[in-house]
Amino acid sequence: MTEAELIAGCQKADGKAQKHLYERFASQMYGVCLRYLKNQMDAEEALLNGFMKIYQHIDRFEGKGSFEGWVRRIMVNEALAFLRKKEPLHLAIEDTYTQVASPTGADHDMAEGELLELLRTLPAGYRAVFNLYAIEGYAHKEIADMLGITEGTSKSQLSKARTMLQRRLEGLEAVAS
Repeated sequence: MTEAELIAGCQKADGKAQKHLYERFASQMYGVCLRYLKNQMDAEEALLNGFMKIYQHIDRFEGKGSFEGWVRRIMVNEALAFLRKKEPLHLAIEDTYTQVASPTGADHDMAEGELLELLRTLPAGYRAVFNLYAIEGYAHKEIADMLGITEGTSKSQLSKARTMLQRRLEGLEAVAS
């Protein structure tokens, strides 16, 4: 089934097309949800809610840009909405994490699962901003609008997330040595 046939079928609420759409994107979009949420059950719930929104609003896809990008944006928004319900996204300025001037430059050969686990240890706001900026490629202005924070808070939380990740990576290296 081509992408155009898939979209047309879903617009007609064709169960077979909906199943194909799910099979085509579920694995990848589950990974997106899992990057934002701490556990698999939450990620699965966000994934299913995201697909329900896709099925309900597929007529809003205008064919501008990639369909996969449209699907991804819905999943990111759904994961963020779920995250807002579970954990505070904005951390106070008083958080006592200091900035590190520059990364160590150490070579980190981590499996994807290990990196995902490390990301899950970040506070919700840091994790959301890090994912949106470093992985999804959003600008700080877009992140600020999505999360209802200032651009400065987005930049600060990204910096703090990177610092925390760096420290945890350094801690892992020390244990491995």
